[in-house]
Amino acid sequence: MSTCSAFETDVRIESKDLIADGVVALTLREADGRPLPRWAPGAHIDLMLGEHTRQYSLCGDPGDDHRWRVAVRREPGGRGGSLEVHDHLRADDVVRVRGPRNHFPLRPAARYLFIAGGIGITPILPMVAAAEAAGARWGLWYAGRRRSGMPFLDDLAAYGERVSVHPRDETGRIDLDTLLGDPRPDTLVYCCGPGPLIEAVTKRCAAWPPQSLHVERFAAGSRTEPAVDAPLEVVLARSGRTVAATPDRSILSAVEQAGVPVLSACAEGVCGTCETFVLDGLPDHRDSILTEAERRANDRMMICVSRSHTPRLVLDL
Repeated sequence: MSTCSAFETDVRIESKDLIADGVVALTLREADGRPLPRWAPGAHIDLMLGEHTRQYSLCGDPGDDHRWRVAVRREPGGRGGSLEVHDHLRADDVVRVRGPRNHFPLRPAARYLFIAGGIGITPILPMVAAAEAAGARWGLWYAGRRRSGMPFLDDLAAYGERVSVHPRDETGRIDLDTLLGDPRPDTLVYCCGPGPLIEAVTKRCAAWPPQSLHVERFAAGSRTEPAVDAPLEVVLARSGRTVAATPDRSILSAVEQAGVPVLSACAEGVCGTCETFVLDGLPDHRDSILTEAERRANDRMMICVSRSHTPRLVLDL
């Protein structure tokens, strides 16, 4: 995927609603009233807030091409994006958005296990609706610190016992050993939430069939294999330029300094904005997005964090 173009527009905040303790939902409409691009469960958009560009999962109705909905938890210790949303954005304000982009798509399956932690419910919510509409068997296990801080409980109540709610102060943690202890070849597991939850689910899904588990992270995952930090020559095929990515400089930084336009946002390998096609060379993948199969293909990479196993990379930039 070339990073040089993406849908970008101004949207107007139709409403801003407090939907749980510390969580607001924004309903967005294209500022001129035109239809917005269609999206599928798992997609997110970039909300461009001055110096902050942050990614938020779409959690509304994919069939509504005039409204997008995102939910944002207030994070006082975060990087500032959530505070901008909570403290400064108001209904009728106009903000810039980019996307949608989807690195967490819902694959067809006979049965799903959905596991969400806190605000990680946002991409899972439309997945549940899609699984229900498809006639699949599914169950959702939804964890949070306190019930009052868990958004969308009213929406999920309509699904009855297929939704298992686990406020930690009431029920403790989800029993992942029981939930995931029996690998099921007809089942896909989708998990979104804090890093410790994802790591725990990943560990317990190690015995499941390959590609059973799909996760979306808020922050970069841990890496256990050694990184390759040798000097790197990067050839930009479409621009006809060659840049040097020294060990202390990312490929993204080197490309930007050369004046070649490239979209980026998180700089941590979690949002997918800078995904770029690889035409030659062997990437050293350090992102938290690509599946193992996608990494083995070596035809794309996230240039904000990934490096190279070869001294030369040719990119579609």
